[in-house]
Order: sequence, then structure tokens, then C-alpha cells
Amino acid sequence: MSPIQYAQTVLWLDNVHALDEHTHEKLASYGLKVACISNLSELKQGLSEGLAFALVIRQTANQNDLQEVQDVMTQMGIALPIICRVASHDIETAVQSMRMGAAHAMVDDEWSAHAWRSALDGVDAMLEASAVAVAYQTAQAQASNKFHNPTSNRQKSVVFVDPISQHLLALTQRVAQANVTALLEGPTGAGKEILARVLHESSNRARGPFIALNCAALPEHLIDDMLFGHEKGAFTGAHKEFKGLFEQAHGGTLFLDEIGEMPLHLQAKLLRVLQERQLTRLGSERPISLDVRVVAATNKDLKAAITQKEFREDLYFRISTFKLKVPALCDRPGDILPLVASLLMRHTHNSVSYTLSEEAQQRLIAYKWPGNVRELENVVQRAVVLCTNQHIESHHLMFDECSFVDIKFDEALLQTSEAPVLDANKGAQILSEFTPSLQTAVKSNEQQLILAAIQTTGTRIEAANKLGISPRTLRYKLAKLKNELPEMAIAS
Repeated sequence: MSPIQYAQTVLWLDNVHALDEHTHEKLASYGLKVACISNLSELKQGLSEGLAFALVIRQTANQNDLQEVQDVMTQMGIALPIICRVASHDIETAVQSMRMGAAHAMVDDEWSAHAWRSALDGVDAMLEASAVAVAYQTAQAQASNKFHNPTSNRQKSVVFVDPISQHLLALTQRVAQANVTALLEGPTGAGKEILARVLHESSNRARGPFIALNCAALPEHLIDDMLFGHEKGAFTGAHKEFKGLFEQAHGGTLFLDEIGEMPLHLQAKLLRVLQERQLTRLGSERPISLDVRVVAATNKDLKAAITQKEFREDLYFRISTFKLKVPALCDRPGDILPLVASLLMRHTHNSVSYTLSEEAQQRLIAYKWPGNVRELENVVQRAVVLCTNQHIESHHLMFDECSFVDIKFDEALLQTSEAPVLDANKGAQILSEFTPSLQTAVKSNEQQLILAAIQTTGTRIEAANKLGISPRTLRYKLAKLKNELPEMAIAS
């Protein structure tokens, strides 16, 4: 789920049952603001307003709800991720929904936080992989410094502006035409999953499902079941059969992220499946034929892992028929500003346009981005919180590895009914440069959060609630901040 939880609005299309107040409150506790609609006409109205980041629909085996809403969005030129609610016993409809392009399929009566987190992870992955196509003209951007957010410009696309990225895109599209396994190498946060989706959508499997698994994110005993599935009664708690991700990806692409973290015994089983193109579920003796393209990704040196007996050499050669190197963001600077435009469009309302000062642009391009695109996304979200009048200046950019923060405040935002308040005229520079250490980094991060909360709320009580502390604790921390930073005056 996006860190800006209060902005997570979903359209909820159901012409049978309206949501009751209790369910509204439960979904709100997960960070979801639900706008209920009951027909396609209301859907068009909701889509035209452009405030929702996802659409939730009910999908049954004997109806074409998913196809109907996809047709509406196609006519309007909008591509909104769709979460399909299916009956608990209707696994085939869930699989078919994913094959038709749904971001996620979930059991209709499963309202747990974990279930919705999984659904929203699917939405976020689709939004990231389909990052909004920005009509980015360098000369025009330099002239106006404006990043628009048009409601109708939501085609499936990604940012490949830098010449290195354009070469990588052309190579990926060429590899996509051959039915071979591919290994994507690159640092964490550089966009390997985005490239995997481009490879999938550029192939003749584009109409099939794209299924992703982070091999480092699940316990070892769960990865086996997630990949290969089980039969009913195969073990205690197996109350029904489960199709593993290989079966769910039939006719499409299975993306195995961080494959270097896969346990050795599962590497052997994966190798067998890739060689034989069939698998046997746990608790079954019947082999199942597969038509799946496997794309793997890693940020590790797999050849070094082979030397250290942490990765199978035969599996390495099986998955690396074609290797694609995803460069770090600092090695493709031409992508940085277009990515900023795309991220601003993703994390703000569609009716809002942001401007970016020349100094801010230069600072973004000059930064080394050790966290790659993920760090860039964090910086953009912070800038959206800190800036005023939708204009981002250099001092609104808070980098993860920055040794100082320079935040300028609007006096009107800081003047509340509760004293004391920060003096905006004397508080232009909050922190001076210091030698980074763990202690100072933690302290700096706390100060940044406190100052950002004060600027974006109306009263100290609201700021304390946003920070998850009591007003008394906030007053204590502000007094401590005054003592530690005497150059920051505190108005009475």
C-alpha cells in the first residue's frame, strides 16, 4: 500500500449489494476510501473524475463484468487496475480474471488486512509496471518546468528516455519475441520487475497472466507450496486443492524475483520443472503439463554464489538463456526527470499540476541515487508533502543519504492556536551540516518527521496524532529541538 494511505480511493462497483457502514469502517482502517457505484454510467462518471487509483468489481463465472468495465475504460482511454471479487469456491474464475488482466483476484468474503494488503500489492505492482506514459518534451519542460497530470493519459507504458534505457527497451522487446528464459540483473530498486512486465507485454503471451513471486519475501516452507501447489488433504490444513504459481501462470509469464535467495533443495525442484515442462503437486502422482515462460531476477552475483555453493550452476545456465542488465538510476540520468513527472502523476490527484524549479531539477540529476527508483519515489512523495502551491523547490528535496535538511516554512502554515510555534522568518535553515552517524541519522530523521507534520497539519494536536505521539511528548521534543538548534527561534 502506498505510504499516503489517506489518498487511497477505490471505486467499488456492485449492482447487487451495497456496502454497509461496518464494512466501510473496516476498509477505512486499511487505508481505503471507498466510493460505491452500481452501474456502468456511474463508473464512467467516477472514472472521469480521476480520483480513484483502483476499481473493485464482483466477477462470476456466468457474467462478463470484467470485460464490460475493461471495454468502458478502453473507450475512455483509461487503464485503471482492477481487483476482482470472486466466490470462495470459484478458483477458475479467479484464474481467468488474472489472465484477462485483473491486478488481483480475492475471495469475496475475505476482508482481512492481509488479504487487502496482497490485493493492493498487486495494484501497486501494476501501477509501477504501467507507470503513466508521460509526453515528455525536454525543450517544453525546460521552458515551463511543468509536470501535468491529465486524467485521460493512463496508457500502459514505462519511462525509457535515456539512450541507455532506450537500447535496453529495444533489446527487451526483441528477446520477448523468442520463447526463452531470461535473467534480469541489476541493483535493488532499479526496476527489474518493470522490465519483466515489459518483456511479458511485448511477447505473444501478453494476453496471458503475469505472476510474480519474491523468493526472499516468503518463509522457505511456503515457497514450495506457492510455486507447485498441493492437493486437498495433502497435509493438515489442506482443505482444498491449490494451484501453485506455475499453474496460475499457464499461458503467460512467471517472474521469480531475488532468485538467488531460493533454498538449494527448491532450486533442484525448479530445475526439474524447467527441464520437463511439467510438475506434480504435493499429495498427487499426476504430472501437470506447463506452458510458462520463466523470467528471473537477482541483485546478487550468481557466479560468485555458485563458487560459494549457494546456487546451482545447472539452474543458472537454465535460467540465463538471455541476460539483461538493468543499470542503476545514476547511470541513466536522462530518465530521472521523466520519472519524477510519472511519480508526481501517480501520487497526486489527477487535477493537480506541479512545477519544479531549475535548481531542484539540477539537484535531482546530480544526486547519485543509491536507492535507485525506489529512493526517487520516496523523495518525490516527501516533496509533495513539503511544498506549497504545487511548486517544488530545491529545499523540498529530502534525500535518504543527505547530511542536512533545509526546509523553508510558510508562516501561515505554522501559526496555530497553540504556542509555541516555529518562527518562519528565522528558521529558514533548520539543521547544519554534521558528520553522519547512526545516532545523528536517527535524530535527523525524527526532526524531519516532526517538522513535516507541523507544516502539514493545522494544530499541534493534529501533528501529534499524525506522528503517533501525545501532544505532551510533541511539546517536549520541540523544546529539545530548540535547545539543540539555538539558531531556530521559537516564537512565543
